[in-house]
Amino acid sequence: MNHRILDISDAPARLKVRRSLLVIERNENDTVTVPFADIAVVVVSHPQVSYTQAVLSRLSAEGSIFIACDEHRLPVGMLLPLQGHFIQTERFTAQANASLPTKKRLWQQVVRTKITQQADLLEEIQQSDYGLKKMLSRVKSGDPQNVEAQAARKYWSVLFGSNTFRRDIEAQDQNRLLNYGYAVLRAIVARAICAAGLHPSLGLHHHNRYNSFCLADDLMEPYRPIVDRVVAEFVEEYGFEAEFKSEAKNDLLFSLTGRCLIDGEQRTLFDACSKTASSLTSVFLDEATELELPESLKICLEKN
Repeated sequence: MNHRILDISDAPARLKVRRSLLVIERNENDTVTVPFADIAVVVVSHPQVSYTQAVLSRLSAEGSIFIACDEHRLPVGMLLPLQGHFIQTERFTAQANASLPTKKRLWQQVVRTKITQQADLLEEIQQSDYGLKKMLSRVKSGDPQNVEAQAARKYWSVLFGSNTFRRDIEAQDQNRLLNYGYAVLRAIVARAICAAGLHPSLGLHHHNRYNSFCLADDLMEPYRPIVDRVVAEFVEEYGFEAEFKSEAKNDLLFSLTGRCLIDGEQRTLFDACSKTASSLTSVFLDEATELELPESLKICLEKN
């Protein structure tokens, strides 16, 4: 499967198709070609980038994702492949008919894994999980006590060393780095969901009627600490007000091309997300009872 993430943000460019290659023309003497088969995500954030319809259709045909950014160079939209799986209708039906107890049980598993990964990251950076793992036993089916939010409040205050930090997509502090990394992660998860023959709008827990990617928001939760680690390191070195330059973006994108541990094996993040999405399909089809979720994200920054 294609695993490369391209971020076009430094200079004006023209994107074209040449046979099986994406052609990136930045000036008369600077042209780069990349096989479409190698591309997972294309992020376009420079305001002077042009591309043809052939580029978008070829990316979609290859199962790749195109992400468009706003004037602040933060992702605001993405184009996903329409055709996900050859028995997609059957899987859509099983997904739509999943019982509420099943979805609550799966959400419990997602939350427990997310908190575990957050605790592991705090142990790695701060040498203590600050009590997060003790909270795992309180996560019941559907997480009715919202232990996820309680853990998040403690997690963010320790991770960034500030009791005032809050996740706010409009804030111009470290939130803008988190927003960028999460948007690309969300696209990777959404692609895996579509490839597994599921619909990204039909979530387990998230259910906003205006959100077209509820399921992606559900399944990406345990993977978020991949982004959190890079942002925490950036803030520690440069401060939360530092300019969000291409170097910081490259670090975030690099973190999403490493490996993590899932099902006892080291796999790329793309493969891990695919296993998670496929395992959800198996649950909906009564072929399994649990999701396959990451066991460790500590090695995700290692090169493939």
